[in-house]
Amino acid sequence: MPLRDLALGLAVIAIWALNIIVIKLGVAELPPLLLTTLRFALVAALLVPFHPVARHQLPFLALLSVTFGTLHFALLFIGLGQAEAGTGALLVQMGTPFATLLAVVFLRERLEPRRLAGLALSFAGVAVLAGGPTLPAPLPTALLLASALGWAISQLLIKQGPNVSPMALAGWVALFATPQVALGSWWFEQGQWQAIAAAGWAGWGAVFYTAVMSSIVAYGLWYGLLRCHPVNRVVPLTLLMPVGAVLLGVVLMGDGLGVHKLVGGGLVIAGLALIVLRVGGKRPAA
Repeated sequence: MPLRDLALGLAVIAIWALNIIVIKLGVAELPPLLLTTLRFALVAALLVPFHPVARHQLPFLALLSVTFGTLHFALLFIGLGQAEAGTGALLVQMGTPFATLLAVVFLRERLEPRRLAGLALSFAGVAVLAGGPTLPAPLPTALLLASALGWAISQLLIKQGPNVSPMALAGWVALFATPQVALGSWWFEQGQWQAIAAAGWAGWGAVFYTAVMSSIVAYGLWYGLLRCHPVNRVVPLTLLMPVGAVLLGVVLMGDGLGVHKLVGGGLVIAGLALIVLRVGGKRPAA
């Protein structure tokens, strides 16, 4: 890969790693479902007018908005509000092992020994994390793993669904997900208008960053690289994302870096490497 393209790929990974920190800062000022609603609304406003889709694609996009929009992103924002940045990023990476298992069960894909070893290492890494002090309480842990499962289900739907351009998919999923998450915010959260009025640079910066930088700019650059290079040259860069999130959490948020996080995180990333380097894939991030 040319140095310029490698730099662009690393820039995307940096954007996605920093996105974890930004979400944590944002949910400190805005309730997580409200923040997710504002993010989706901004993505939809910026993308939908310029990326029309066929009418027959709308049911697929509506379904995807439930699994990818509501299940993945909404639970991610809630879970990260109660978890350390690095630990949360590592848990969300379990979407890749989940997707592998779902493909074996529902798509009858073959599970080679290499991928089986990757699955074993990934789940062993979560088990090690569970024994350390950085793992959040059971509820946010379950929410982050459910978010990873939502991502995995979405990847199977995208693989089997109609061909929709990445920007159109992001925009229309955001459009359909906006009222779903807004309803959740209305039902489960309080003080939304007061939070909006009191939000400062962290809250509104999180809305802008998660929508524009993480979803639109990073995705645009990423899929541009995938069009120019083989998938197996680009996708391995995603292994650096949780590493970056862990380091940024330590430097910017004061997160701990104990033996459980180092060993458990290393096992998770090693397992992902065995799966991704063998199979490849277009893995979106939060």
